[in-house]
Amino acid sequence: MMRSLFSGVSGLQNHQTRMDVVGNNIANVNTTGFKRNRVNFQDMIYQQLQGAAKPTEDLGGVNPKEVGLGMSVASIDTIHTQGSLQTTGVGTDLAIQGTGFFVLKQGEKSFYTRAGAFGLDQEGLLVNPANGMRVQGWQARTIGGEQVLDVSRDTENLVIPVGSKDAARATTSVDFACNLDKRTPIVPNAPSPAEISHGTWGTEMKIYDTFGLEHILRVEFLRNWGFNADGEPLANLNNRWTATVTVDPESAQPTNTEVGMVGQVPAATNTFTVIFNNNGTLQSIEDINGAVTNGEGPVVMNVAFDVLSAAPEIDGGMIRQEFALNLGTAGGLVNSITQYAESSSTKAIIQDGYTMGYLENFKIDQSGVITGVYSNGTNRTLGQVAMASFSNQGGLEKGGDNVFLVSNNSGYANIGPSGIAGKGKIIAGTLEMSNVDLSEQFVDMIVTQRGFQANSRTIQTADQLLQEILTLKR
Repeated sequence: MMRSLFSGVSGLQNHQTRMDVVGNNIANVNTTGFKRNRVNFQDMIYQQLQGAAKPTEDLGGVNPKEVGLGMSVASIDTIHTQGSLQTTGVGTDLAIQGTGFFVLKQGEKSFYTRAGAFGLDQEGLLVNPANGMRVQGWQARTIGGEQVLDVSRDTENLVIPVGSKDAARATTSVDFACNLDKRTPIVPNAPSPAEISHGTWGTEMKIYDTFGLEHILRVEFLRNWGFNADGEPLANLNNRWTATVTVDPESAQPTNTEVGMVGQVPAATNTFTVIFNNNGTLQSIEDINGAVTNGEGPVVMNVAFDVLSAAPEIDGGMIRQEFALNLGTAGGLVNSITQYAESSSTKAIIQDGYTMGYLENFKIDQSGVITGVYSNGTNRTLGQVAMASFSNQGGLEKGGDNVFLVSNNSGYANIGPSGIAGKGKIIAGTLEMSNVDLSEQFVDMIVTQRGFQANSRTIQTADQLLQEILTLKR
């Protein structure tokens, strides 16, 4: 008689636990990155009234007689299914599509979360603004003038220094690609190089010195016979153009622009000859002294010019700056200067210098790479958000504040970039919603309520039976 009472009590207690879990799921239906829980029941130990008997020659076998002693909670599982993604438009909001967790730190203690509602604090640290935990990743390092990410290192706090400076960079390379019209008439009685002021076609672009000051690079082309070392015109070759390079041509103070072959000191002239093949592609270049490139590989001419120094008492107030003028590849069509019977035009002119700028904005791609956007038009890799995965993510412990903790059965955190070793991808400007399905929870609530009611009826009925026994003596 008492067994039914205690079985009913166990049913009440554990259905109440299930109801607690259902209530918590419903309460967190709009909690970012929340993963719902599920309660599984199991029956408890059994009291054996009679053991089993095996068959004999005269009788068959007898099954055991057992009375159950109620039920208990077998497990409360965390269901790590994907939640729906909600677009927020906030650049620091991150969501994970697939497996994985963001890594947060408070001091030296690590936490893991799917809730990516992050922001920046006053020091530029990427944090969870709700609790101040710092998002972990890898900060970019400057190696050889380039921003490099080394994801083999331990993770660290991510800093996005909005408003920080990006130092000016002098132009070291100018990529020049254009077409020179084959139909351009050859200039008769071509003047000497010193007298060439305007060619049949030319272009200008901005370049920069070490201070970030802007200069104008002008390259002009004149289709003529060319000149030898004595300044005498060469034979009439249809595939030769004289190029004249000038930096700040309108400046009152001359910049003393000079050009020369790679590996040589620039000559005391700003002209050189561009030579094309009969098929219209670039063949070589020739300096004023008659030196010609070998006609293979990149075709490059060094350019040097004077820049006003910050210290006028040094070097007469001028410093010398050089850059490479890349005309393309011998025989090449892509990003190379050509000579076809089409209008002379500029296809692409690219230079690598820029003035000083400030970090104005940043963006995060699907790999978690943070790219800074500066006011001078440059982009810099600032860092990369780390992700963690576990061999048994269901074994993680919930620690509140939307975070998980490592447990004895979760396995160690495998930390690395997104998209590697089974990790999902990061989507910026979105948040992962709770994976709670309200319809499922309401159905589960009804089932739990009915189970609780049924167990209460068991206790009530057992109490009535006991009351009947007590009244037998009356």
